[in-house]
Amino acid sequence: MSRQAVFAQPGATDWTELAPGNRRRVLIHTPELMQVEFGFEQGAVGALHSHPHIQVSYVAEGRFEVTIGGKTEVVEQGGSFIVPSGVEHGVVALTEGRLIDVFTPMRQDFL
Repeated sequence: MSRQAVFAQPGATDWTELAPGNRRRVLIHTPELMQVEFGFEQGAVGALHSHPHIQVSYVAEGRFEVTIGGKTEVVEQGGSFIVPSGVEHGVVALTEGRLIDVFTPMRQDFL
């Protein structure tokens, strides 16, 4: 078996502060796939942006106003959303919360 990590334990990676009230940590990845946790304080913004990766997000905690391709919807704990490659998207944390994002391929810019 290769040296690729197949398990990720809590606290194994450090948080990176992105903006006021917004942070992330890479949980685990392969060249083809990456899982990332984002933490938001109430009112924090994940600014509108786009990237070539396909993204699927799970709302682990909280409520978020999610905008994808100009359409906005509130997604709360237990909900999910998909962002196609190249589509502009962003979030606003309506409450304190956490998102678990999966990207394919992995986000080299997050390492």
